[in-house]
Amino acid sequence: MYAITIPEPGGPDALVWAEVPDPVPGEGEVLVEVAAGAVNRADVLQRQGFYDPPPGSSPYPGLECSGRITALGPGVTGWSVGDQVCALLAGGGYAQKVAVPAGQLLPVPDGVDLVTAATLPEVAATVWSNVFMVAGLRPGETLLVHGGGSGIGTMAIQLAKAVGARVAVTAGGPEKLARCAELGADVLIDYREQDFVEEVRKATDGAGADVILDIIGAKYLERNVKALAVNGRLAVIGLQGGNKGELNLGALLAKRAAITATSLRARPPAEKAAIIAAVAEHVWPLIADGTVRPVVDRAFPMPEAPEAHRTMEASSHIGKIALVNPDAAGV
Repeated sequence: MYAITIPEPGGPDALVWAEVPDPVPGEGEVLVEVAAGAVNRADVLQRQGFYDPPPGSSPYPGLECSGRITALGPGVTGWSVGDQVCALLAGGGYAQKVAVPAGQLLPVPDGVDLVTAATLPEVAATVWSNVFMVAGLRPGETLLVHGGGSGIGTMAIQLAKAVGARVAVTAGGPEKLARCAELGADVLIDYREQDFVEEVRKATDGAGADVILDIIGAKYLERNVKALAVNGRLAVIGLQGGNKGELNLGALLAKRAAITATSLRARPPAEKAAIIAAVAEHVWPLIADGTVRPVVDRAFPMPEAPEAHRTMEASSHIGKIALVNPDAAGV
């Protein structure tokens, strides 16, 4: 098969489409012929040499894919050869084939094509596990989403609205904010021109955000705590603004607030399977009935992954970026 390899870490051109050995499904795994994958920030970090795959996982980038099951490993039940699926991966989505633990598979949602399906598992699992399973967002509460125009952001807006929450977002520029409004965001904050702490306080009559979903990290830590409501929950899922910040524990104590920091890729298979089961139960019906609409900005042929990474790094997209296997059937 062919896959995107990284012979040496570096810029986008470090991604090389090359022939590699086919994967073999192990105990509890299935082999998927990949129709499409999707680009995530973690892939950029891996390409740069800053985010190695977990031990034992595929060395190729790609944290999600869609496709067709072509083989079942020992011990797999509930799935059949020929099933169309999408999957959460620890790596290997930028390839023509990938071996996946069966617990990380999802059926392609009704009414969703294979390319779009490839962009769903990572964002759905990340948002549902952090905003709902960990932070416990409830109807009537306010969620602040940093990076509202990202894949994570566009999913978080819609899921929060679906459960009856109010949503504030930060994004860069009127085009991204307008798209966030179309998806249901109530409070639109241009981080280039406005102070999100002030804007959230104004929008909540001084109360603050009950839950904050943060992809920035250290750069926003102090201001995120200021923006939290009493009993607020800050969920940190990215470090685009650095990994070391100063925390005022007194401010956190005064608000009886909590900070969690999670990653999805390195979790044990059993934890991933539990998250995927929750996504299947709570998120997939919303996608099937049109309440939640996947947002895919553009799709590139998989060998053009370098250009897809340039688009990701330029932040010129809204929603997700897909990579399509040029040899996949039915795409």
